[in-house]
Amino acid sequence: MKVTYDSWQKQYKTPFGAIQANTLVTWAIAIDQPVQEADLWLTKLNEDPVAYPMNYNDETQKYETQVRVGSSGLYNYYFAIKQNNQMFYVDQGLFGQGRLRQDDHNLKQYQLICYERKVPQVDWYVQGVVYQIFPDRFANGNPYGEVTGRKKNSFLYATEEDTPYYIKNSRGEITRWDFFGGNLAGIRKKLPYLKKLGVNTIYLNPIFLATSNHRYDTVDYMKIDPMLGDEDDLRGLIHDLHQNGMHLLLDGVFNHVGQESIYFQEAIKDKSSHYYSWFNFIDYPEKYQSWWGVSSLPEVNKSNPEYQDFIYGDHGVLAKWMKDQVDGWRLDVADELPMDFLRNIRNRLMKENCQVMIGEVWEDASDKFVNSEYRPYTFGDNLTGVMNYPVRNFIVGLLTSENNDAEIALMNKLALLVEHYPTNFLRNCLNNIGTHDTVRIKTALQNDEKLVLLAFGLMFMLPGVPCIYYGDEAGLIGDKDPDNRRFFPWGRESRSLIAQVSKWINVRKQNPVLVKSKIGFLHIATGINAIVRYDEKVIMVYCINKNKAETVLAKENFAFYCLPKTIAEEVAAELDQTKLSGEDSILRKIPRKANIG
Repeated sequence: MKVTYDSWQKQYKTPFGAIQANTLVTWAIAIDQPVQEADLWLTKLNEDPVAYPMNYNDETQKYETQVRVGSSGLYNYYFAIKQNNQMFYVDQGLFGQGRLRQDDHNLKQYQLICYERKVPQVDWYVQGVVYQIFPDRFANGNPYGEVTGRKKNSFLYATEEDTPYYIKNSRGEITRWDFFGGNLAGIRKKLPYLKKLGVNTIYLNPIFLATSNHRYDTVDYMKIDPMLGDEDDLRGLIHDLHQNGMHLLLDGVFNHVGQESIYFQEAIKDKSSHYYSWFNFIDYPEKYQSWWGVSSLPEVNKSNPEYQDFIYGDHGVLAKWMKDQVDGWRLDVADELPMDFLRNIRNRLMKENCQVMIGEVWEDASDKFVNSEYRPYTFGDNLTGVMNYPVRNFIVGLLTSENNDAEIALMNKLALLVEHYPTNFLRNCLNNIGTHDTVRIKTALQNDEKLVLLAFGLMFMLPGVPCIYYGDEAGLIGDKDPDNRRFFPWGRESRSLIAQVSKWINVRKQNPVLVKSKIGFLHIATGINAIVRYDEKVIMVYCINKNKAETVLAKENFAFYCLPKTIAEEVAAELDQTKLSGEDSILRKIPRKANIG
């Protein structure tokens, strides 16, 4: 018996991927012989499985069923077939292909996300390119490079070329924070560079008063760190950004504060302080809950009504900074913020006409569990997108893999993400090939700038908003923190890499198919792969060869995934017999011959 099912093709499932609540979904499977019965088994998280009989359709020659999925939730499904009084099962194989099995143990069920409402699509964001800046490490805009707001028990580097280094005690705790002196004035001064590069949005790591250089240890949410400037400097930066058609995302750190924060210091000085209930003390005042056990980062009690009002109330942190026309927020460690807390942040931002709220989630956000509790990030009432670290994993993996199976597995994992996320949510995700928490992309790729350029190309080809970590486009290197937070190499940039990244930004601006379209994959040989994006009018294909040797692409070696047959045929005709140099790529734009798929 042969059974065919493909969750990516509309003749087997429609609509594709995640669905909105109350959507009618059609499932169909093709079986090469009559069977006694066929059923779709659909299970909502924490509910009992439900069987839906599938009836044979003479016209389509498939067994079909339709189900109106009435409520949002995390669903899973598989198919059961009875033939000659024996049971068979169809679960998920690679790229949505059905896999016939004879037992129901450890079935790899398909996932179906049913979301409550669509997240908003903001044109400047989804069509743009974001540039992440670690404020201390980008530029100093003071007339003579002076550093203001110097901190006690810290040190300044002698030159911008110095390598970051932590001074730690025997317990591994940082005892002297290090600074280069970058500031808001420096970012403002470098806007012409960023505008010429082509980015339209800046995402800043935290800028509020703190002790450390990374500023994830907030001291006072209502003040700009004086090393970076003051509120006038922030307003000036926002003004200049908006004058240039650019935007600003800030980093919100609301799970924890710094040990030196005004809130925590009041709490440990006086048990009667109203700040005492903001924290979870185990043995007052010495022991308390902290982020991952790091004593310098006391965790805040997010269920405290006073703290909630302080963050998202009418006169709270978000309301204050939104008055300065901030355009969006990235939320640190979103996994550790209660769902209601996230929903109320979203409600506050909507009141402020702010539609961009990106959460730091490192995995597939559609099926994330924290402390055995499901986190419905994709349901539309909280985050509008996430930091898309799976994209980085895919790109670095593809450029460092050693065999076909590994590359196909990477493509399959990314395909699952595309299938799991609601369309708008996917388009809002902030894609990266590096951040302040990862090894620099050039270092990850053994300092090979040709591979770095391939990495940028892959990022720009994928669904989601590209985000460039400052300096990556200039060839900056760096291992794990703190090495990945070096100062921008002004005067020592890789001009050729900057030029190529700028070209990619322009390609994305000029081709809407890279923003709102479908995706498919092509594997040709180890190290030779392609991303295909297509809509009703055009196909764009980006084929990379990470190997050293030149190759000639031959269509008999093409293995397409997640693509309609018509698209695959057009791509094959375009690429067949094309020469592709080693560590190089080709980008082709193909007008559609047939508006199918």
